Amino acid sequence: MRKAERTALLNGFGIALGDSLIGLQALFAAVSLGLMGRATLFRAPECRDLVAGIYQCADDLADIAVLDGFRPGAFDRVIDIRDFALDPGFRGVAMIDYFLGKLGLDPTAVPTDLRRNGWLAPRVRPQPALGLPTRYVLVCPTSSMALRDMPADVHAAVLRTAMGAQDLPVVTQGAASDGAIRVANCGDFTELCGMVSAAACVISTDTAMLHLADAFAVPCLAVFTTHRPEWRMRDYPLCEAIHLQPLGLPDALEFSRGDADLAATRAAWHAGAGEITGKAQDFLRRHTGSAP
Repeated sequence: MRKAERTALLNGFGIALGDSLIGLQALFAAVSLGLMGRATLFRAPECRDLVAGIYQCADDLADIAVLDGFRPGAFDRVIDIRDFALDPGFRGVAMIDYFLGKLGLDPTAVPTDLRRNGWLAPRVRPQPALGLPTRYVLVCPTSSMALRDMPADVHAAVLRTAMGAQDLPVVTQGAASDGAIRVANCGDFTELCGMVSAAACVISTDTAMLHLADAFAVPCLAVFTTHRPEWRMRDYPLCEAIHLQPLGLPDALEFSRGDADLAATRAAWHAGAGEITGKAQDFLRRHTGSAP
């Protein structure tokens, strides 16, 4: 790829935390390999504060600007990444490969360590979450959409398993039970990083938390429903996956089409509850070093 002096990236890498984390890793790879000069990354103005925080950590990789301020004539090269979730090419591939391709790189030629989320940790100073123990098991049952959320009864079973399989405190982002500690939703990105980086290990649904776990080298057991694990965590050596396959749903479903889709994913969670708790028990005993 020609090293353009003035490159514009339109819409950055979406408005979701996980997508942004992975997209910025693709940009980091392009810069690290000398295949892209300093770019201007134009963001959607409706970005949540939590997501905006991740781009503040990336200001050495690109100039961050508001999308409304884009002027085509000011750039030698424009890379339009708007509405990528609707792009058929986005579905059924590893997300990092998609973003690398959009930046003009051949994903197969990019070293494995540059396909992980290594860009973040050196650029953020995690803030300890108030009121939490110094080391704990972190359970993350919710995502940015109900389609991927862990049902309440499955979440409760995971908490019971976590409390019984090892002797560290258990912290959850969901409803607490069986002695677990509920943590409030983080509105600050550095606090979210602090919560993940202080964990001994993480159990999560398919959401940004598994990508943050990789960024801070925290072991993670991740449960996938709508997407195959290799499309999200192929390059994460400390991430283990459980793949639940909802009946009747197409692969890589990005958005719920109605109540039937939600019912199918919940049925898959319930059918796989035994597998989840069994694998969680083994995972916890291996990664906490504190079996009771």
